[in-house]
Formats: sequence, structure tokens, C-alpha cells
Amino acid sequence: MKFSISKLELFPPLQQVVGVVERKQTHEVMNNLLFVASDEYLELTGTDNEVELKTRIPLIVTEPGKTTIPARKLFDICRSLDDQARLDFEVDADKAKVRCGKSRFTLATLPADEFPVTDELTNAREVSLPQNELEKAIKRTSFAMAQQDVRYYLNGLLLQLNQGELCCVSTDGHRLALHRTPAEIDITEPVSAIIPRKAINELSRLMDGTDTRIDLKLTDKHLQVTLGGLQMTSKLIDGKFPDYEKVIPLESSNVANVDRELFKQALSRSAILANETYKGVRLTLENQILGIETNNPKHEEAEDELEIEYSGEPIEIAFNVVYLLDVLNAIDTEVAEMNIKDNTSSMVIHPSGDKRSTYVVMPMRL
Repeated sequence: MKFSISKLELFPPLQQVVGVVERKQTHEVMNNLLFVASDEYLELTGTDNEVELKTRIPLIVTEPGKTTIPARKLFDICRSLDDQARLDFEVDADKAKVRCGKSRFTLATLPADEFPVTDELTNAREVSLPQNELEKAIKRTSFAMAQQDVRYYLNGLLLQLNQGELCCVSTDGHRLALHRTPAEIDITEPVSAIIPRKAINELSRLMDGTDTRIDLKLTDKHLQVTLGGLQMTSKLIDGKFPDYEKVIPLESSNVANVDRELFKQALSRSAILANETYKGVRLTLENQILGIETNNPKHEEAEDELEIEYSGEPIEIAFNVVYLLDVLNAIDTEVAEMNIKDNTSSMVIHPSGDKRSTYVVMPMRL
């Protein structure tokens, strides 16, 4: 295999696919990237056996072939070179020689046949939707995914696609994030899948917020996303996601409207003195005032007050301050709307005037 390529052509796609490669892999070949050079393109593939990223670079190749090259080492070499640099690759036996000006690098390769690749998806359901709608839905919900929960179906995000509607849901059992919005989706049957945390994180990293369309292919076991010249394939979580509609409390007349940024700042200050284990904060709503209190085992205390719009019953209730801050960071309106039935019920939060996003946070005892 032999080809020549500029750093400006190689580095951006290399940076995209190298992110999926874990630093400690079970099989040595998975520390590498698969290079496939044909007559008219160079294809790069990285994988951790759960998520696979593949991209093609249009290129006139001197000598076609395929091999695997250490991912991080090549990335670091490429990153260290001048932007105007040109790299000459030549693979012979078990070595890849990379030349750039007076610099020479020899990297150990492994056979391409040992590299695990995902088979072509068959009988897949295909959906196309605007990239920015999917990105917004993921941004507003992914923070509530569980991490290494024994209920494995919570360690990901539920994606539901209906005719003209996109819905994303995540929960870790203590909080829930839901975003449902109209979208340009044309399908005859609803599509549902639980996408693992790593695939969601990679997808978030790759999307750029534009309204270009993103193509999805779904089977019972895999999701494949095509975004321009990049293709991501991920295994799905096999399990039944909880009935999230039953978790959302019926809204009551106890509605508070609070300045999102001021509330976030007050919670951040209070969190400094919160119990390091439980991170609890007590909220008191009464007479247009939101009181915020917290303390810790060293008898250190923090108190704060905010003026709010509230005419409901007096309520005193405690929550995990981190969960509240995560919700406020996901909301992009100036005002957050909080709805609390009583001091034992979960709180429902919406961006003010926008019921597309719904957040549920369970109370805690202090």
C-alpha cells in the first residue's frame, strides 16, 4: 500500500475516528485504525467493538491495499506536523513507513483481517431527519442517562421516531429528561431504540448544529448513522425501556416561574457547602420567594433567596442540587417553570413557554 496525502486532508477525518478507540483494548488490533486504500479513496475505520466510526477521503492512491496502524501514535504524529505538511505512506510487511520532509516514522502494523468490522446492515428501517433537531433533542436529554447501572437499559437514551415527530428520553431512576418535537420525518411505522451512552456521546461530538439531514438505519441490534462522509455504527441496548409517561406527575396549580440564570447561580453557591455525599438542597416556596438552604456534617450552612412568580401553597422540599443544575443547564430559555404538587412529589420543570422539553426530579430526604 502506498499513497501521499496532506495533513489538511488527513487530520480532520483522523480526529473524527480516533475518538472511538479506547486506550486500553482487549485485543491489540483494536488499538489500531483500519486503513483501506482503493484506487480513488482512503477509508479509515476505528472501533471499540461497540461503536464503529468510518470515513472516506477522496484520494488518488499509488498502490492499493489495506492494513491497521496504531491510532493514537499516528494521530499524535500528524498533530505535531506543520499544517502545510505532506505525508507519504508506504506499507510493507508488518511496518508502515511515514515520511514528511526530513522526518521519518516507522510504525508496527497488524493484519487487516484481524480487525473486527460490522457487517452490512440488512432489512434496516431507514429514516432521514434534520441534524439540528436530533442534536437539540440529545443535548436536552442525554445528561440524565444512567452510568453503569445494573438496569442496563437505563445506560443509554431512548430514541423514538414517529411520523412527523422526534422523541428522546433518558432516566437514571432518580430523574427523567424528555424532549418531544415536530420534525421532518416521513415513516410509515414508529421506530424505537435504546442507544448506548458512548454512541450518544460520539454522535453529539460529530454533529455541527446545521439543518443538513442525517440518515439513520435501524435494525433490532444496530443503529447506523450517516453524516456527510462519516458513518457511525453502534450496537443497541437490548431491553425494555420503562414506561416514562407513568413517571411524569400530573401538573398542579403550584407553579413557580424563576429566572433560570439567577437560580443556577444561587444553586451553584449553595452546592459549595452541600453534603459531599448526598448533595441535598432544601427549597422553600412561599409568598413570591424561593428560599434555598443547605448544610453539611461540619455544621456549615448556606442560605439564599430569589424573587419568583408564585402564588401556590407554601411548600418545603429537598432535591439533589446536581440534578437541578443539570436541568437548568439543558434549558435555553430565560425563565424556568417549576411545578410541584406537594412536599413529597417529584418536581416537573419546563422551559417557560416550551412544553416540548419535560424534566422530572424526585425529591430526597434531608
